[in-house]
Amino acid sequence: MMAGILDGIPPRHVTSATPHGVLNVMKPAGCTSHDVVAKVRRLLEVRKVGHAGTLDPDATGVLPVLLGKGTRLSAFLLHWDKEYEAVLRLGQETTTQDATGAIVRDCSVQELRPETIHGVVAQFQGEQQQVPPMYSAVKVAGQPLYKAARAGKTLDRQARPITIYHIEVRALALPYVTLWVHCSKGTYIRTLCADIGQVLGVGGHLSQLTRTRVGPLHLDRAWPLGEIGRGDDLFEHSGAFLDLDEALAHLPVVVVDPAVVGKVLNGTPVSDVALWSEDHRAHPAETLIRVKDDMGRLLALGKWAPATSDVSSHQLQMVKVFGETS
Repeated sequence: MMAGILDGIPPRHVTSATPHGVLNVMKPAGCTSHDVVAKVRRLLEVRKVGHAGTLDPDATGVLPVLLGKGTRLSAFLLHWDKEYEAVLRLGQETTTQDATGAIVRDCSVQELRPETIHGVVAQFQGEQQQVPPMYSAVKVAGQPLYKAARAGKTLDRQARPITIYHIEVRALALPYVTLWVHCSKGTYIRTLCADIGQVLGVGGHLSQLTRTRVGPLHLDRAWPLGEIGRGDDLFEHSGAFLDLDEALAHLPVVVVDPAVVGKVLNGTPVSDVALWSEDHRAHPAETLIRVKDDMGRLLALGKWAPATSDVSSHQLQMVKVFGETS
């Protein structure tokens, strides 16, 4: 699968310290997200590499690749919203809801009027319930749906809440409709295309997909996989790399006294009297907070919680520790 796309790129020695953070990689078509992770691991010679937000093999665009301690962030980046450019092919339904599947229905689209298409597309904006596709990694009774689909089975799936913040038609050349979609996590664009085709009465499937943004990572600043070089370059390619603190920049901050840094790094809760911060009451319980030392280095993620001995006072409990500051 990777031949001709990911092969033939020589490994290059990383001369700087191992980077910890999120690399904005432009994923090419014809490879899996896991393939990209494996290639980045070899190119940068970084042992711990992961990704946040899978793209289907034929999809292209922004793939957040987690490096070093950045792999500890995956659960905290799931909230990131996303933007896509998708090409919907009307008049054909497929087994996979995209162009890789077998065609199971073929309809004429000659009677469709542009205003009808625009109107139906607009109906999909807002909060809604979406049934995940059979060809997905969603698990039912502990089994990924795609395994059941490959065995020719169709399982009952529960609809899940998603939000389409904005959707619009960018181009219309029947049977193809180019869409721009801004959506929440967990949204399947394949299913969105199939659902639009169903409402229009002619069926449809996803023909092409490019992810143009994931959270703060934009396509115009993504690093093409074939151009990834030495680790030093991560800090020279503008917008392509976020360190741990930058990736979590949306979270509030507290700065701890040097005397309690050791406790923080050991995961021990610390009392708010030992902190330099804004009033903790401004941040509700369970709100994640960046915990830093007095030099501005990120130590951990924490959250405020009532102290066990006195419910009127609060302490900062560590949720995720990022290790030594050096």
